[in-house]
Amino acid sequence: MGQTGNDPFYRERRLPPYVFAEVNRMKAAWRKEGRDIIDFGMGNPDLAPAPHIVEKLKEVAGDPRAHRYSASQGVPALRRAFTRYYERRFDVGLNPETEVCVTLGSKEGLANLAQAITAPGDVIIVPDPSYPIHMFGFIIAGAAVRAVSFSSPEQFLADAVTACRRSVPAPSAMVLNFPSNPTAQVVDLDFYREAVKVAKANDIVLISDLAYSEIYFDGNPPPSILQVEGAREVAVEFTSMSKTYSMPGWRIGFAAGSARLIAALKRVKSYLDYGAFTPVQIAAVAALDGPQDHVAFARETYQKRRDVLVESFGRAGFDIPSPPATMFAWAPIPERFAHMGSVEFAKDLLDKTGVAVAPGLGFGERGDTHIRLALVENEQRIRQAARNLKGYFSA
Repeated sequence: MGQTGNDPFYRERRLPPYVFAEVNRMKAAWRKEGRDIIDFGMGNPDLAPAPHIVEKLKEVAGDPRAHRYSASQGVPALRRAFTRYYERRFDVGLNPETEVCVTLGSKEGLANLAQAITAPGDVIIVPDPSYPIHMFGFIIAGAAVRAVSFSSPEQFLADAVTACRRSVPAPSAMVLNFPSNPTAQVVDLDFYREAVKVAKANDIVLISDLAYSEIYFDGNPPPSILQVEGAREVAVEFTSMSKTYSMPGWRIGFAAGSARLIAALKRVKSYLDYGAFTPVQIAAVAALDGPQDHVAFARETYQKRRDVLVESFGRAGFDIPSPPATMFAWAPIPERFAHMGSVEFAKDLLDKTGVAVAPGLGFGERGDTHIRLALVENEQRIRQAARNLKGYFSA
């Protein structure tokens, strides 16, 4: 095919139609008409960063020298601040020079690591359902994905071992994401210990997405895979400041762990970007090293919203399991609507109630029985959504 043809290019052809597109078109049409939408569809935090973070951004942006090119792996001060965070939070000591890389959000880091370590035809094990970049970052890089259902931690690892034995070629990497987006599933250190054993026994790399490390409820902080002895030989872990510090538009994340994997990521990034704007990186240092009250406030806010959502939606006739972590609820489609599938159910819900959700199919084939709701509307709006839903579920 010539470049002037109408057919999609190679990497375009590897991507399926965007599952969320139809719902997004409906939302855009509604907004154009001035109609109100209570939008639980996108995990786009509505909280503001703490004032001291914004003030540091302003201060550094006032320095003319701060507007020059930055560093693709992140400025040294930010890499050191991140190692201090891991020491405080997980009791894990990291080398800021060889075991840490600053990324433009965890999404960019995951995608560029996929480019760095993947050869066309490689097989990658990914949980299904899972956040889209976990699967499509590798598909764009030319890999084949082996989707493994996550019914329980034990069964997932057992199925992953089976995949290692039966896949041709054998898998080269496995993605883990706990607390999970979209399911809010959490795991403990024993799970990570077993995962590291599986990785070493089968010569695969582990890629852990810990973006929701600080959004947890009921007093159970999620662990890091890097707390496991020997994990840094086979694993790299991604975290993000988007949800923890309410900084999604700032695009600051981190990769940490295996020096070999970090070096590969840095090398690819060095050809592609010069890193985030320096004032943003220095403001991120202020976030990591400064007062953590806002982190606790965000956690408490999401927990209150979770409780209101579960209670009010339940009274409206929509039973939603209470998520133990993340800013999402993963809700099974009620039995009487199950035949619709998640996309049609989400469209019908929006059309008849003005409540927008994310169809589970967008997170993998096994997600089609569910929808995802992001806790990004305030408590009053959540209760309004429940009132809107009551007639829908009682009709």
